[in-house]
This record gives sequence, structure tokens and C-alpha cells, in this order.
Amino acid sequence: MTTTAASPGFARVAVLGLGTVGSALAGTLARAGVPVVAVETDEASLARGAERTARVAGDQASAAPVTYTTRLEAVAGSGLVIEAVPEDFALKADLLRRAADLCGADTVFATTTSLPVTRIAAACGRLPRTVGLHPVGHAPEGGCVEVVHTPVTDPAVRTAVEELVRRTGRTPVAVSDQPGFVGGGLLLAYLNGAIAMFERRYASRDDIDAAMRLGCGLPLGPLAHADLIGLDTIRDGLRGLYELTGESRYLAPPLLDHMVTAGLLGVKSGRGFYRYPQEAPARLASAAPAVARPVRTVGVIGSGTMARGIAEVFARSGRRTVLVARTEVRAKEALDGVARSLDRGVHRGKIDTADRDAAVERLTGTQDMAAVAECDLVVEAVAEELAVKRAVFRRLDRVCRPGAVLTTSTSSLPVVECAVVTSRPESVLGMHFFNPAPVMRLVEVVGTVLTSEEALGTVRAVCADLGKHPVSCGDRAGFIVNALLFPYLNGAVRLLEQHRASAEDIDTVMTAGCAYPLGPLALLDVIGLDVSLQIQETLHRAFQEPTLEPARHLRHLVAAGYLGRKSGRGFRAH
Repeated sequence: MTTTAASPGFARVAVLGLGTVGSALAGTLARAGVPVVAVETDEASLARGAERTARVAGDQASAAPVTYTTRLEAVAGSGLVIEAVPEDFALKADLLRRAADLCGADTVFATTTSLPVTRIAAACGRLPRTVGLHPVGHAPEGGCVEVVHTPVTDPAVRTAVEELVRRTGRTPVAVSDQPGFVGGGLLLAYLNGAIAMFERRYASRDDIDAAMRLGCGLPLGPLAHADLIGLDTIRDGLRGLYELTGESRYLAPPLLDHMVTAGLLGVKSGRGFYRYPQEAPARLASAAPAVARPVRTVGVIGSGTMARGIAEVFARSGRRTVLVARTEVRAKEALDGVARSLDRGVHRGKIDTADRDAAVERLTGTQDMAAVAECDLVVEAVAEELAVKRAVFRRLDRVCRPGAVLTTSTSSLPVVECAVVTSRPESVLGMHFFNPAPVMRLVEVVGTVLTSEEALGTVRAVCADLGKHPVSCGDRAGFIVNALLFPYLNGAVRLLEQHRASAEDIDTVMTAGCAYPLGPLALLDVIGLDVSLQIQETLHRAFQEPTLEPARHLRHLVAAGYLGRKSGRGFRAH
């Protein structure tokens, strides 16, 4: 949405600094019909910034003119002055103070900082007429802008700035001046966790990005996202947040400093975690495993939602599949559940009736564990309790044939704990499907220190044959997806319990800003607050990191029986 009319009160806007943020803002304003004065320090920087600004502004006939200059005096007469220079308090404060000396009493000032807006506003001497403008998203031209108000911001100023943001086609969200605001703190902590995971070689670049795209439906993996924002921008934001909070989730790993020092800044420099344009972060190709055992028959242990979904996936793949439940009644209920799911697939045109009937024919159910004795692959999908899973693996070890691969579908428990209770730990690994298993393409393949390459290769080959995308990771709590996702979700709950923003605004920042399919609180309601609390507690026990302690508000909701969609109420009523 754009308009040819300038925003009321802002007949002209000055943008100081034409880096990634400044050029995006200048171009967006011009595209919306707002005349812009763009100021840079030297002619070379001005030329580069003008090129970036022009790309954003496009060639629409309705676009307003942009005046490029190296003279700060050109800001005089502007209704709004936006600074978009590097994250240095002294630099920002000095620049805004000098601009204030050139402008009238009615001029509004904005800082695009992650630093305290109140402090910068006080230093420039225009505290009631200064706000923060914090773009959130894949890049500064993302769809959401946090409008940060200080304790003494004139309400009319905030309203006028919010209206200007709307006129550019973005969504404004009013937030208070607290460290990280809303989206900045959540996003930077999440991206930082992914960078640290990559630095420690816990998982590959492509597997980390594929896991978050396929496991959470995100438009970009975190490392590609970091490249798009700019690694220097991320490092500076993390430094500021760490200085303000002292929280380890904002402590940038050395790799980030090294990459910035080397000039590997991401898309804008042509190379970051990926090379541009040679490498495409969207690709999802998987290397073929070097060795793999044949898998013709599969056993699934369990009768719950995940067990049923996994059994359906294997039965549809053409493999004889046996589902083992605790009782014959539970086994029959599970088979009926799979049949209903297949019927829905036929109704929606996903499969034909012949394929449905063949899948039903291949699937059998029983309470007898001995029924998996000749299976080539067994997937355990019982309750997420270690003692229960270890008991299952002891029984599997007794009944399964030599050479069978035994896997657990755990989402967060140590796989090695199941492996060591067997006489074949080299054949035990994690095979974490995502719910709903027939739909979700991602499978986390988790090897322990004892798992053989042949067993890993077998599971990866099976995943590929199922049409799934396997990602490899080490045996650590949360694997890839939950280890990155749940600290982000927990951080969102903390923002809510601290009254930093409403549930709606928290979700809007991440959906409108980053194009996430769901905001963090809405996603928690879908997952189930009780399940989420259990995973968060597992992560906290494993890493003993204070920021991983489950938010009190999450505990209180679970204790009250507010579990999300399944109970009719969680962070919202359903």
C-alpha cells in the first residue's frame, strides 16, 4: 500500500546515513510519496547509498524525489529527521544534537537504534519529540516497524510517526524503551543461538537452516536471515543488548566478530554464511548416504498421535508396518486413526483410493512386542519419559533381530541414554519426526557417540525414500529445532509477563516483521503449553542457563489448565 500524499506534519523527511537501514527507509518513504533529503558523510558513501535507495524506491511515477547531499545543513526545514548511522551512542547523539540545532522547535527526531532511545533523546535535547524507529524483519525493508516511545514522548509525535509508518505500507507497533524492545531482542537472541550452534559444529549450515524452515515453516533459515540483515548490524545489536542486560543469550560468539572483521557481512558484501549470488540458501538437497542397510519392514512402538502419523508414513511408502501398543484395544484405536487420516487424504485429493487401501493392507497392530522381531527398522514413539523409553529399548534389544536399526522419536531427551541399555548401541539413534508426520518434511537424524555410520546412513536413506528431508545433528538436548525455537518462545512469554507488550503486539512484530506463519505466543497455543513447558524444563536442566528457566507465566497457565488450543484457552481464548 502506497500513497502520493506526504504524511501530515511531515512534508519532508531527512535521513542521516545511507547504509542498509537508512537507504531502505529513504527508498520506502520516497516510494510512499514523501520527499526525502538523504545525507551522507562523503561522496563515495553517498553514491553507494543513492544506488541502494533507488532500488528500494523503484521507478513508480508516484514516487517523491530524493535529494542527495553531504551537507548536514540540508536537514533544515524537515518535519522529521531520522538518523540511521552505526550503533555508536556518541555518534548518534552528536549527529542528532547538530541536526536539532538546524531545525525548528516542531521538528520530530527518530533514531534507528537498539540502544536506549531515552538516553539518545536526552543527549540531543529534544526528549519529548524523539522516538525510536526499529525495523524488524528479513531486512530493514521488512513489514513491521517498532515505534519506541520514551516516558515523556509527546503522544501526538508518536501518533504522527505511526501514521507515517502505515503510509509506507508497514505495520507500526508501539513499544516502550526497554532493552531489545520486542522484535529486536527476540530475533537477535534466536539468530545468535543459530550462529553459536554453527560455530560449535553441532550441525552444518545447510542443516540448521533447513531444520528451521521445514520444522517451523519459516521463510528463511537463521543463517540466511543473518546474512540478509547484515552480520555487522547483528553484532552491533548484540553488543548493545549484552552491555544493557548482561544476558548470555546476547553474547556474540567469536565467529561473528571474525566474519565482520574479515568483511564477510552477508548479502551486502557478497559473502557471509553463504556466497551471493552463487549459493542459494533455499536449496534443500541432501547428500546420498555412503552406506545403508535395506529397510523393507518397519515397527512402530506406541499408539499416540506421533506413532500413528509415523506408521501412516511408512505404510504409505510401500513397507510392511507393524504398530505395537500397550493393549489390543489401543492398537485397534491407532489403526482406526490411521484409516481416518488416509480417508481425509482421499477426500482432499492427496492420495487415491487404491493407495489408501494398499496402505491399510500393509499396516497391522498388536500388543505383542515380539511382532517386530524381523523388522529392519523400529521407531519408538512412546511417552516423552526417559524411564519409559529405556524400558522399551531393553525389550527391543531382546526381541529384534541382529542388524535391525532401533530409533527413538524423542524431541529432546538424550538418545545415548536409550542406546546404552542395549547390546547394540551402534545401531541406536534418534529419528525425530515432526507433527503431523504425514505432512511435515523434516526429520532430525540424531547420532550418538556410539552410532555407526551404517546406521546413520540407513536412516538418512529411508528418510529420502519417504520424501522427507533429513538433517543431522549431535545428541544434545533439543537437537536443532527445539534448541533454537523454545528459548525464543520462552523469551516472548517473559515479555508478556513483564508487561512489555500485549500478546497481539508480540505476535504481530514477528508475523508482520519476519513473515513468520505464527507469532510466538500463538505458536505456543498450537504446540500445547504443557508440552512446551516440558521441553523448556528439559533444556534448562541440560544447559543450566538462567534465561532457559521456564517463564513464570507459562507455569501459571499450565497449572490453571490453560494448555492452548486443545483446552480451549492458552494465551488467547480458542
